[in-house]
Amino acid sequence: MSKKPTFSAAFAELEAITEWFETGEVDLDEGLKKFERGLELAQICKAKLADVENKVIELKQKFSA
Repeated sequence: MSKKPTFSAAFAELEAITEWFETGEVDLDEGLKKFERGLELAQICKAKLADVENKVIELKQKFSA
């Protein structure tokens, strides 16, 4: 079982995959693998951002008068 990457690591890997696709020299099989990994990374980033947003809302509620 692999450990989930941090937001920063997931975002950096997602950027690297995007750059790979932008080179224009894309192997179909490798591209499919990278696309799938990109979707996984995007989901990790989305979930982390949602967690942070919920925490910010909680903190605002806690410290509002």
